[in-house]
Amino acid sequence: MTGSEHPHAGREDPEPFVHPALFYRTSEEYLAGVGGFVTAALDAGDPVLVAVPGPRLGLLREYLGAGKSPADRLTLVDMTEFGRNPGRILAGLRDFADRHAGRPARIVGEPIWARRSPAEVVEATRHEALINAAFTGRTATILCPYDTAALPPAVRDGACRTHPVLWEGGTERPSPHYAGPAAVNADCDALPLAPAPAGARTVVFAAGDLGEVRHHADSWAHEAGLDAPRRGDFVLAVAEAAANSIAHGGGRGTLSLWADRTSCVAQISDRGRLTDPLAGRRRPTLDSADGGRGLWMMHQLCDLVESRATADGLTLRLHMALPDGSASS
Repeated sequence: MTGSEHPHAGREDPEPFVHPALFYRTSEEYLAGVGGFVTAALDAGDPVLVAVPGPRLGLLREYLGAGKSPADRLTLVDMTEFGRNPGRILAGLRDFADRHAGRPARIVGEPIWARRSPAEVVEATRHEALINAAFTGRTATILCPYDTAALPPAVRDGACRTHPVLWEGGTERPSPHYAGPAAVNADCDALPLAPAPAGARTVVFAAGDLGEVRHHADSWAHEAGLDAPRRGDFVLAVAEAAANSIAHGGGRGTLSLWADRTSCVAQISDRGRLTDPLAGRRRPTLDSADGGRGLWMMHQLCDLVESRATADGLTLRLHMALPDGSASS
């Protein structure tokens, strides 16, 4: 598929938002799909954001011609940093589109790659589904590549459920398995979290206990091996989650803390409901008062935020990577 053959790269569509999954197996297929899409969008004068894993950036830079692409319209970012936490990707995509209001936004986002953990894949799949809710009615195309040679079949199946359109082998077709964002989000919530280890430290908190929560999280994170800057981010994220539990989760909650081989983990559970699945995935305004501001901060601060909204309440699991990749306690 050449750039000129991409039907959504350089013209308006009856539906202004288009969200295709591109299935590729080789570098040649990747460049034909992604490189062609980017080239056609730039030729049309549209702003382009490319957020893909680092090795793919080098491939695309060579394809596009180093120094020859218009820097004012082309933004290249490493998705392994930009989207390390899948929950922060959507805010970044919306920020890009907002900066170019009045112009069609053309975006390449590759949120799942071979080294993603199973927990990250679940949250990245949720992100892919929520794109459809966040961009409905906006003039944008978000192309999401999937390396079917390296990813398990279940990831491809998930992409078919989160993308209305599929690009593969130079052809485009509707996805017969597409499900709306609400259905996929509910499926993600139905997946059980791995149980906390037996040695996890647990504290129940209520109104007036936020200072104790901060102190407990800080002293534990210090013992676990987080350095001062990361420990500060971790404690702030835990405090925001606890404050949300008190304000929106029935006035109380439970905090559990443990470390695995690579990360410090905090789990906060309460009786609350997450009525807006996009909460925390858009940049809040200064007067935000519905819980979205705290969730947004958690996504920005943490390396992974897992969430489960069920009939029993809301559980958030916050991950902060240890500096040496191994736990000390």
